[in-house]
Amino acid sequence: MYFLIAGSVLFFTAHLYSALRSRLPGRDLRKNIGDAKFMSAYSLISGIGFALMIWGFSLAGDTSAVYQPPPWGRHVTLALMLPALILIAAVYSPRGHIKKFVKHPMLLAVILWSAGHLLSNGELKSVILFGGFLIFALVDRIAVMGRFKSVKRVSPAGDLIAIIVGASLYYAFLQYLHEPLMGVAII
Repeated sequence: MYFLIAGSVLFFTAHLYSALRSRLPGRDLRKNIGDAKFMSAYSLISGIGFALMIWGFSLAGDTSAVYQPPPWGRHVTLALMLPALILIAAVYSPRGHIKKFVKHPMLLAVILWSAGHLLSNGELKSVILFGGFLIFALVDRIAVMGRFKSVKRVSPAGDLIAIIVGASLYYAFLQYLHEPLMGVAII
């Protein structure tokens, strides 16, 4: 559990600092030290934190239940994961209507993913992992909304790519990847 908590602290501290840091001239650390140094440190701290979270989650084994998930929770999780994976695909697709409307698809995808998984998992390690991601994504979503730049040009091809890739990822996780990668069967 210690590695899960330590990893969560590292990962979320780095991400929250980046989201909430001052962007005023002369006070923005990213501008003061340069993009390369800032992103290198940010990536290193986040990467170590993420690795510790994964390792800590797997080492935690069975943990006590914080709450009993509702019987319909798994069904809602399955329903939320399709749009979550489409939103993740939209992040890396050409700018389409999805990205323009949602503004920050990765954060909304994390909100859907973590909320869904909290409906399916009530043990302590899951509450720490998924609850941490949910709180972070909600705070970060609020923080970035004022900084989002309006998009004028969009490509419907970006939406099509996001839907095809997201649906393909959904199918792959549902049928083949979730159990070998996460150690838990979906159905």
